[in-house]
Amino acid sequence: MIRFDALALAAAMAGASAGVALAGDAPPEIKMPEVSVKDAKGWYVRGDVGYAVNASRNDTTFRAYDPAGGDYSSGHFDSDRFGGDFSGGLGVGYQFNDLFRADVTGDFFSGDFNGRISSDSSCSGGAGGTGCSTKAHSSFRAGSLMVNGYVDLGTLAGFTPYVGAGLGATRVSWSSVNATGSCVDGISGCAGATSVSTRYPGESDWRMTYALMAGVAYEVAPNVKVDLGYRFSHTAGDDMFGYSAADSAAGAGGTMGRDGALSRHEIRIGLRITTW
Repeated sequence: MIRFDALALAAAMAGASAGVALAGDAPPEIKMPEVSVKDAKGWYVRGDVGYAVNASRNDTTFRAYDPAGGDYSSGHFDSDRFGGDFSGGLGVGYQFNDLFRADVTGDFFSGDFNGRISSDSSCSGGAGGTGCSTKAHSSFRAGSLMVNGYVDLGTLAGFTPYVGAGLGATRVSWSSVNATGSCVDGISGCAGATSVSTRYPGESDWRMTYALMAGVAYEVAPNVKVDLGYRFSHTAGDDMFGYSAADSAAGAGGTMGRDGALSRHEIRIGLRITTW
């Protein structure tokens, strides 16, 4: 009886020792440091330059004045071409989260205008039975103030594609339009006829503008992103030039010429500097 109790006690002690040994073999607990992810949120500034791969203005019109009867007639330029390829802009914006951001931008661009009008009527001072071909030249400066919103479509390998839209106003300021009329042979010849030059004062006004954008941004350094994108902008048409001094003295009033809507397709590159 005593022998049995001794064996039972020895077995119990061996079991306890084995439990302690197994507990000692358990791997130690590893505590991982907490990792916090900084949200994309805060202010940024931006600067952009652009190149217009296509800039067109449609339906450039004018009104001619007849001092004899006090009547007006309307016409269109037979051809018109608008130059001006480069633009630049600065802006400030706010990133609300990983998806949405908005900014206010100011942009500047300029361009040239060349147009031509042909008429069966003789030039001023020309002989009856001849025609007249008038070439017009001018230039303009334009400054836009736009409010823009963007949706960032996620980041892959550092590249963040986006789409956006903007709405604002553009002030277009035209310089004087210089027109030169040259005689064209008709029933009668133009022998001895000279060219006639006329100057029409340019107009300035504010116009509604909207824009659509798409592109991709890439972070080249902490807080610095390169932005490459496409922008389509559309500026409403309005007054372009007034009547000459001679027409105004003869009683002409109002605006003589109006330009059509200006559309620009641009490739733009810029930098965005963020604060987060």
